[in-house]
Amino acid sequence: MKLNTPRWWYVRDSNHARMTRTVLKPLGWIWAGATARRIARTAPVDPGCAVISVGNLTVGGSGKTPVTREVLRLLRTAGVEAQGLSRGYGGRLEGPVRVDPQTHAAEDVGDEPLMLAQGAPAWIARDRVAGARAAASQGAQVLVLDDGHQNPALQKTISLIVVDGETRGDEWPFGDGSVFPSGPMREPLKAGLARADAVVVMLPTDVATADPELLALFSGLPVFIARLTPEGPPPSGAQVGFAGIAKPWKVERSLKAAGCDLVDFVPFPDHAAYSARDMGFLRDRAAVYQAGLVTTEKDWVRLTPEQRADVAAWPVVARFEDQPGFAAFLTDRIQSAR
Repeated sequence: MKLNTPRWWYVRDSNHARMTRTVLKPLGWIWAGATARRIARTAPVDPGCAVISVGNLTVGGSGKTPVTREVLRLLRTAGVEAQGLSRGYGGRLEGPVRVDPQTHAAEDVGDEPLMLAQGAPAWIARDRVAGARAAASQGAQVLVLDDGHQNPALQKTISLIVVDGETRGDEWPFGDGSVFPSGPMREPLKAGLARADAVVVMLPTDVATADPELLALFSGLPVFIARLTPEGPPPSGAQVGFAGIAKPWKVERSLKAAGCDLVDFVPFPDHAAYSARDMGFLRDRAAVYQAGLVTTEKDWVRLTPEQRADVAAWPVVARFEDQPGFAAFLTDRIQSAR
């Protein structure tokens, strides 16, 4: 679904938001009912290895892919043969196929699998069961599903929910709890949490603590705090930023917080495929300000080699406040499930 996440989804105290949500509520009930029926009627398959699902409860970015990459890194550092599995959204290949960053492009396998494959073996498959079996046949001891919480096809050893913990003013990660399209929820909060084993709350580096009101919603579940941490400083000098992710405003804010001399910022729809016209527009904006171009790693992998020539990528990674504790949680749950 290519869209820029509506800001009004996350505003609880706004007449405009309340009126729009009221009109769209019936569609949200239909969406929630269809999701609940699909989950209830599906018998999960054991693929022959442990499965860790990294998902969320909302439409749009919460940090699932960075958390998936970090889970893979931690497990592989501990000597576990962990491999990633994604649907391959935005790619033309149905799979199962193992992603090769040297030969595959985002148009083949999607942008997120390309990012996963930079640090660990990663597979894409429209059919998650077929993809899991293919990975298991190639030695995967643990499969880490990117965006798997509402997909009931596989028997899950651990289900992690990633929550955007950045709340400011009247904004709230779950809006008023309305289900898409009247709000950001993929399913009602209570239903989604009932299938979770732990919650990962993602915070920006300049927010000290999570909102206690938010944390209170997860009582009874382990909660781990993680932050999206830049792998390095943004490029020096004046920059025009752009991003085609679900919440592009977060990239703009993060660049500024990191000290970037951001003179302009251009949002694009989530998973945007950048055309020659788009890149021409961006280069013209940069020329006006005598600036460079900077974007996210996720956007950068969607660019062609020619487009990348004058665009800087600004990668960020997920890091947990309690890295040993989170790693121990994963390994303990995997071992207890054997």
